[in-house]
Parts: sequence; C-alpha cells; structure tokens
Amino acid sequence: MVQLEKFEKYLIEEFYDDYRSGDMSHKTFTRRVAFIMGSMTAAAAAMTLVGCTPDEVPRTTDPMPTPTPTSSATSTGGSTTAVPNAKSPLSVPEGAAGLATATVKFDSNGTEISGYLARPEGSQRGPGVLICHENRGLTPHIQDVARRFAKEGYVALALDLLSREGGTSTMDPDAVPGALTQAGAQRHVADFKAAFDYLNGQDFVEEGRIAMIGFCFGGGITWQASTEIQGLKATSAFYGPAPDLTKVPTIKPAVFGVYAENDARITGAMPQLQEALDATTVKHQLKVYPGVDHAFHNDTGERYVEAQATAAWNDTLAWFKDNV
Repeated sequence: MVQLEKFEKYLIEEFYDDYRSGDMSHKTFTRRVAFIMGSMTAAAAAMTLVGCTPDEVPRTTDPMPTPTPTSSATSTGGSTTAVPNAKSPLSVPEGAAGLATATVKFDSNGTEISGYLARPEGSQRGPGVLICHENRGLTPHIQDVARRFAKEGYVALALDLLSREGGTSTMDPDAVPGALTQAGAQRHVADFKAAFDYLNGQDFVEEGRIAMIGFCFGGGITWQASTEIQGLKATSAFYGPAPDLTKVPTIKPAVFGVYAENDARITGAMPQLQEALDATTVKHQLKVYPGVDHAFHNDTGERYVEAQATAAWNDTLAWFKDNV
C-alpha cells in the first residue's frame, strides 16, 4: 500500500478538495498527483487513498504526463506594473515609488539560489522578513507580498525554492508541486537557513532582526523552519501543516499561526499543536479567522476574503512589530 509523506499527503488532499469543489479539473488533478508521486501506479493508489472512486482513478498503464516548460518571466524594475488578478487594496505594483526590487542570488550548500528582494529605497537599515511561497512556486502574488512588507519598512526576501530546477517561471505549473515535494522539506529549510545568513549580512538589514512568513505549503515549511533556524525572531504560518509535535520544544522564535474556520483539513489538527505549544515556554498565538476557507489570503484566488485577509495581515504585522 502506498505511503504518503507529510507534504505529499497535504498537497494531494488539497488538490482533491479543489477537484471535489469544482475549482480544479479532473485532468489537472490527475496530472498534479502523477507529478507528485512519480508514476501512474503510485498516482492511482494515492488518489484512491484520498477518496477517489474507481472510475476517477487513472489506469496504471496510462502514460505519465509530459511537463510543458514555459518561458514567462516577471520583470523587476522599470514601469509600474499591477499584479495580475490582484483584488486586495493592499496590493503594491511592481515599480511602486519608494521601493527598490531586484532578483538576488546567494549560495546554499554550493548551489546558487534565486530570490526576489524588495525593500524601501535608501540606505537606512530595517528589519528583514523571509517569505516562503505556496505550492505554486514564486509567483507574482508572492512578489507582491514582498513589496507589501517593503512598504511597511521591511527588507523582504521571497525565495524561489525551485531555483535548482531552473526556476518557477520556466516550469509547467502542474509539475511545480511535485518538484517541491520531491526536493524534500529539509532542502527547503536549508535554503532558508542560507537566505537567513544572506539577509543578515546585508548593509540595509538590522542584524538579528529577521522574521519568516509562509503560505499553505509555505506555512508548513515556516513551521518546520521555526524548529530549526534558531536566529529567527518571529514567524507567521498561514494555514500550513503543523511541525512534528516532538520538535515543538525546540522552537525559539515567537510563532503565530493563521487558520481558517472552514479549513477542517488543517484547522482540525490545530488543538494538538496548541496543546504542545502550551506545554512549552515558546511565545505563541494560534488564531482562527471566521467564515473563511484555506488560502483566504491569496487575493488572486477564488477563496480570497478581503476582510479576513486584511485582518490576518494586520495581525501578522503587529506580531512582527512586537517580536522582531
């Protein structure tokens, strides 16, 4: 019987929910699971495991899907460019006055990693924030989140965790979640450790004042990073899978967890994490936002809810202000 790893299970269940709700086609669902599992046999078993009926499961003899590379890239600098499909009043377009943005490179265990950096113009030092993207990779939305932080005075660095694979913008979107899961959470945390060191060494960053935030898949990586990156001052994890509860006592930063009331798959496990945190001296707050579902903060998606997304954003800013 197929055994799903933590992030494999998390993503496949998320895509299954999207498929069941009509937000994702059967073809896209099947392609994504196939890329995550690496074979049609394993994909069929995984789809059965999460609740698909026999007629929804691909035949094990069906060919593996072929990734379709893309060549799109998001420019940085130049004229002001709005974020595609952005609905939030907090959205900050590329090229906004008073901000400097750039693609930066740094070393992680001998490999060059790419990231999108946004900061206030000028030489004044400010606190830093590391940003972990969703299972879609480094998208214009996540770059927008970086600029939102920069507008608030932070030096924000959003990594492309698929730098080794050629970068998010070159990949078939359906293949991105599989590439992220196959790379493994430890590789991602190691890249954020390298990003922490890079950011901490910049002249425009106040040394030691660095936070981290992540969304969905990135929320899970943020939770894991909070157990391993000791220099972080604070983290904010938006509806991501909880860390290994046995590692909760190793958490050093002040942790803030954002949860959606209708996201039973993730919010249902919150009480166990709350209990584990309460048994430690870790500064923490887990908050459930009413009437919303998974991914309610992403204003380019269908589940975005302005009132609660804005509330979660302001709560995160307040948490960072108090703890970074």
